[in-house]
Amino acid sequence: MTPVTAHLSSADFDRQFGAEAGWEYWFGEARRKPVPTHLHGLLQIILANLLDLAGYIASIEAELRITDDWRPRPDVYGVLEEIEGKYATKPVDVVFEVLSEGEDILSKCRQYSRIGISCIYVFSPEQRTIEHWDGRCLSPVESVHLPNGAVLRYETIFSTLDRRRRSKVRQ
Repeated sequence: MTPVTAHLSSADFDRQFGAEAGWEYWFGEARRKPVPTHLHGLLQIILANLLDLAGYIASIEAELRITDDWRPRPDVYGVLEEIEGKYATKPVDVVFEVLSEGEDILSKCRQYSRIGISCIYVFSPEQRTIEHWDGRCLSPVESVHLPNGAVLRYETIFSTLDRRRRSKVRQ
C-alpha cells in the first residue's frame, strides 16, 4: 500500500488519522488500508466468532500499540487474557489477516513477527486458502492451530462462510 504522508510522529498520526477507520501507522507514514469487500467482512466476523468459541477474546480492526513506530490494525486478533486499557500494548496471541487487493501481506507478517506475535494466519476468501506464517514465509495449511491447543478446520471456516452467504440471501 502506498503511504499517504511521510515523516509523521505517532502523535501526529493520532491527531490526523487516529480516529478514522482504515488507516495504519507505518514507521512515520500514514497508510490507508484497502477497503474490504463483502466477502472479506463476512469472513472477519466468522473468524472472530470461531476464536470466541475457541476460548479467545476476539477483536476486529482494532489498533495494536505494541511499538511506537508501527501500529497495525489486524483484520482479527485474539487474546486469552483481557486487554487492559483501550489498546493491546503487548503481543496478542493470534492474528488473522484476510487478503485484500493491493495489500503487502508479507511485510505485514514480518512486522507482526518482529513485535512478538508468533501465531499469524492469512486467509483468502476468493481463493479459499489458509496460509500460516512460520517466521520466514507463508505456507498453505488445512487447519489453524491456536496457541491454546484449539484447532479451526478449513471445512468449518469455509462451510460457515458459504452458509452465511446463502442464508442471508434467502431471507
